[in-house]
Amino acid sequence: MDSIFDILLGLPLFKGVSREKIEEIVEVSKFHFLKYLQGEIIVKAGDPCTHVMFIISGSVRSTVVNSDGRFRVAQTLGPSNVIAPDFLFGRYTSYPCMVTSQETTGILQISKNDYLNILNSDRVFLFNVLNILSMNAQKAVVGILALTEGSIEERIALWITALSQPNGKDIVLTCRQRDLYSFFGVQRSSFLNALENMKQKGMIEYTQNEIKVVERRALVALLHHYTDGGE
Repeated sequence: MDSIFDILLGLPLFKGVSREKIEEIVEVSKFHFLKYLQGEIIVKAGDPCTHVMFIISGSVRSTVVNSDGRFRVAQTLGPSNVIAPDFLFGRYTSYPCMVTSQETTGILQISKNDYLNILNSDRVFLFNVLNILSMNAQKAVVGILALTEGSIEERIALWITALSQPNGKDIVLTCRQRDLYSFFGVQRSSFLNALENMKQKGMIEYTQNEIKVVERRALVALLHHYTDGGE
């Protein structure tokens, strides 16, 4: 079994940090290691986000659903991912998603206060967090541009990438086609042509009610007109 130091070195917060610094942090910070069995709820949408939660083993299924339940995006997250990292700070500090364990899953949980102390202890920690937050903030600009002037393919790609994390797997957008093409303000035939083009390029598979992502990186690359696609 990996030691606590090996586990921490694999997490995004600790990227580029020396082992000596991590040993120092472990001595003064409270790390809570939690275990969830298959099917257990880890967080519910609307729960207050008072801790940062790293997945250290197993996998979880994270699902975002709109208010009337007609639109949802689900993804699987594995080790080294953080659950909804954008919602620990800011105006809205509640989880936007339901997260359940897909198998026996280990979670490293750190309180917001301890997390802030870690960030203040070394500029590397702060840089790692600022980098993540900046990339996510830039998605908003990309999103506005794609929704107003991008192609249908780009709009679909934006929705999926904005509502999933870079390392998300088995990403599925569930929504009736007529709701989607009405939202985008396009004809049904144009929307279906866009889906078929994306399918032929190996990006997605689709049915009347679902869009399944085959290659998320290809969707990100579609947005190169607005960004370099790096995540």
